[in-house]
Amino acid sequence: MRLLACVLCAVSLLRAHDPISTRLTWTQEISRIVFKRCIGCHNTGPISFLTYDSARPWAKAIKDEVLNRRMPPWGAVKGFGDFRDDPSLAQDEITRIAEWVEGGAPEGDPAYLPPVPKSSSKTGIPRGRLTNVFKPPLTLLGIRPLASAQSVQVTANLPDGSVVPLLWLREYKRTWNRTFVYREPMKFPAGTHISSTPACLFEFLLR
Repeated sequence: MRLLACVLCAVSLLRAHDPISTRLTWTQEISRIVFKRCIGCHNTGPISFLTYDSARPWAKAIKDEVLNRRMPPWGAVKGFGDFRDDPSLAQDEITRIAEWVEGGAPEGDPAYLPPVPKSSSKTGIPRGRLTNVFKPPLTLLGIRPLASAQSVQVTANLPDGSVVPLLWLREYKRTWNRTFVYREPMKFPAGTHISSTPACLFEFLLR
């Protein structure tokens, strides 16, 4: 009976693994995407992606999240402001992850596994101001939301009547404590008024 139980257990384990039908592997392609985009959050606890063994049980969930663009969470709509440090996946990265999972999520040769990047904290971001009316000219470096938001658009309204899109938040959570820093500083003339629809509280990072 004990031998039979062991055999049944082994068969169960074999059935738990999907058949391999892809050349994409964790060690060569997928770990590089995950280390770049995901381990800023998924580096400890029950949902850690630091190793193949810890990430493999979540493979199908990872595919569903990235296909629906729920992960990695960013909170800003693309094209409404140009920000650096955007962790969002490119389409080819999403395709690779989906194909890897659908192909059985193989590990690959550990010799090709890249080193796990060291965590780093972002420094050097100046403190901002809470006012949204600027009498002198201003150089806007970024925006930090101070509240959760389902959908909020932030714009700069210039004295000549033109409007510049700054940030569009979608399903943003305050607990993310994110600062949206522009890829290039944005310069505005005196009398610029920054507004949000609906009204929401932001901190503006200026130089």
